[in-house]
Amino acid sequence: MTDTVRLNTLKPGDKCLIIEIKATGITGQRLMDLGLIPGVVIEVVRNAPLVDPVQLLVRDNHISIRHSEAREIGVILL
Repeated sequence: MTDTVRLNTLKPGDKCLIIEIKATGITGQRLMDLGLIPGVVIEVVRNAPLVDPVQLLVRDNHISIRHSEAREIGVILL
């Protein structure tokens, strides 16, 4: 079985499956509103270390989230 990793550790071009969202409250709701929910496949477009934002391709839509938010998302590499 593949190990779960944090979204903020992935590199541009990596595709992954969302397994868990640890964020709660307003942050968790915002991530879900953006389409980041368990079971969704996403692709990392841009992820510069220590620099916001992390750009993602989610269901044919480009979105940006903070590194702190990306740390709250557990994924499996595809």
